[in-house]
Amino acid sequence: MKIIIALFYFLISFSVLYAQSPEWINYTNGQKVWATAFEGDNVWVGTGGGLVKLNKTTGVKIFYNRSNLGLPSNNVSSIAVDSSGNKWIGTISGGLAKFDGTVWTVYTSSNSDLPYGYNYYAVTSIATDGLGNKWIGSDADGLIKYDGAIWTNYNTRNSGLPNDHVSAIAIDSLGNKWIGTWNDGGLAKYDGTTWTIYTSLNSGLPGNEITSIAIDGSGNKWIGTNGNGLAKYDGITWTVYTTLNSALPSNAVGSIAIDGSGNKWIATDIGLSKYDGTSWTHYTTSNSGLPDSYISSITIDGSGNKWIGTSSDGIVKYDGTTWTVYNTSNSGLPDPYNGVTSIKMDNSGNKWIGTWGGLVKYNGTTWTVYTTLNSGLPDNIIYSMAIDALGNKWMGTGNYYSGRGLAKYDGTIWTVYTNLNSGLPSAAVTSIAIDVSGNKWMGTWYGGLVKFDGTTWTVYTTSNSGLPINYIKSIAIDAQGNKWIGTANGLVKYDGTTWTVYTTSNSDLPDNNVESIAIDNSKNKWIGTDNGLAKYDGTTWTVYTTSNSGLPRNAIASIAIDGSGNIWFGTYGGLAKYDGINWTSYTSFNSGLPGPSNIVTSISIDSSGNKWIGTNGGGLAIYKEGGVVVSINEIMHKNNPDNFSLFQNYPNPFNPSTNISFNLSTKSFVSLKIFDLIGREVTTIFSGELAAGNYTKQWNAANISSGIYFYRLQTRSATETKKLILLK
Repeated sequence: MKIIIALFYFLISFSVLYAQSPEWINYTNGQKVWATAFEGDNVWVGTGGGLVKLNKTTGVKIFYNRSNLGLPSNNVSSIAVDSSGNKWIGTISGGLAKFDGTVWTVYTSSNSDLPYGYNYYAVTSIATDGLGNKWIGSDADGLIKYDGAIWTNYNTRNSGLPNDHVSAIAIDSLGNKWIGTWNDGGLAKYDGTTWTIYTSLNSGLPGNEITSIAIDGSGNKWIGTNGNGLAKYDGITWTVYTTLNSALPSNAVGSIAIDGSGNKWIATDIGLSKYDGTSWTHYTTSNSGLPDSYISSITIDGSGNKWIGTSSDGIVKYDGTTWTVYNTSNSGLPDPYNGVTSIKMDNSGNKWIGTWGGLVKYNGTTWTVYTTLNSGLPDNIIYSMAIDALGNKWMGTGNYYSGRGLAKYDGTIWTVYTNLNSGLPSAAVTSIAIDVSGNKWMGTWYGGLVKFDGTTWTVYTTSNSGLPINYIKSIAIDAQGNKWIGTANGLVKYDGTTWTVYTTSNSDLPDNNVESIAIDNSKNKWIGTDNGLAKYDGTTWTVYTTSNSGLPRNAIASIAIDGSGNIWFGTYGGLAKYDGINWTSYTSFNSGLPGPSNIVTSISIDSSGNKWIGTNGGGLAIYKEGGVVVSINEIMHKNNPDNFSLFQNYPNPFNPSTNISFNLSTKSFVSLKIFDLIGREVTTIFSGELAAGNYTKQWNAANISSGIYFYRLQTRSATETKKLILLK
């Protein structure tokens, strides 16, 4: 019996084990905080990477993002909580969402009377008046009033609103709406009938781009401007505070909040200021616990705690003595703008992710970030990447037009090649491919094509080869060793001797800007251009565009081919799959693909068929039809934001019954299921709504064969899996 148990534990330790997850997973950087709102013990935090529910007492966080299929965009720009506890969430390029704690309702121009621009621009501000009406501002389509049934739009064409870019809304004790606008529109007051406009030309307002409005207990309006300081308006007199006549540290005022003592807390781009009516106190990274001096938002809860949103380091709570910093990301992605440029996988299954903020290694549990501060990277922008047979990572760094060179990382040593210390003709390396001999083929920005064998650099340009232009955008190498080179002036095939150039003039190539190339098992070349997709079988060209296929956009940024031969296209308008007959299109409007831009910059497919999708501004997504497949080891270390705890079953091993215990910190829908070694569902132990508390469920496996099984607890926002052994 002991030998059998030992064998089972050997299998646990050394087998590769899998289980099922949701179809979409989003990993984002949520450290850029746009907005906060309070509901009881919780702070709702709007970030550039999704929505976070943070318990003020315990610090427990629940993450909501596009993969939940409720939040319409991962860029949350404004939040308000009404008297019924509904969360009203404004997004960038996703419209407006209402969340009652269980159900999401998304409003766009297609299902409501929201103007069309609300779908594609930012919902900048939300306020609720005494009658429960929601007043909603956008950065392109004016002001909306929603009473729960009727949408009323106010814009420059049908009202006294001075500009359709509404940046801030505040409502005074008389019910007047004070509306900040942009683009020289100034400040507007609307009493329900009359519009009164204040600008720098007819009032003491120091600037016409309004960033924020707060109203104190005396009814004074405090108005932040973009670069022109802070203004106080008491209904008669304007008082202006700038860097010239006060201790305000910057004239760029981003947000204003007023505490119970009447102190004004003012967010600026170089720190946080407190003004008590006489004295100014300034807080920065050098004299406080602030992790970042660029303050994007400030709100104050009922206990007087200041909740300070930063531009790149999460949210900070300040109780007057202690500064507490909360990470608002669900991943280790380093870039607050969520730009992912490239994804490659090594032989160990590690994902290497190039971003605008550095290089990331993700092993399924741990995120390791490499930047110019902790590694030999010459720049934090990773533009292109390849991994050779020895596991060395080769990276083009910097912008495509002003690169910082080629970096090689062997796991220990960083080596940087530039046009100053090597044969590299340009420091801007736009693409990298590695042939079967280990030669690195690199495209550059107006430096031509380069071959590097580890010792010798060979440069091909328009002057010594058949290249039509020296700007190389993409490279692929076929099974015969031919190099297929995408340029800004056509497609090139190089067989080692002969150069063959294909352009719109001598072929059916739809555009001469060739952004991406992939080669399938039938030797077809799939060529992504700025104006459509081409398939070339060596003789015939087949062109696909939005007019004759399911492509969501004609500009093709990336291409990958899965093990079933399906072609996956990253476009400037979403993701597309083509199985040879049918097209399936995925965008942030119909799937878990993160917005706001829907630009898919890179696609990489792992051995389980998961698609790892890099986006421009939406972070990283994983997608697999039927459920993302991850190793059990990975599941056991992630996806649990501490809103529940799952404990090891007891007894273990067991025969025939065992107990599974867990606790919930909040009410949630709960699913507890058993899976076998290859991920097949065996049984559901429980599925339903549970209140916060401690629970124990029993599994009777009398009719189940001996073996290793897994039990998975899943709520709306998290999943955790553990192993158990049935031993008969």
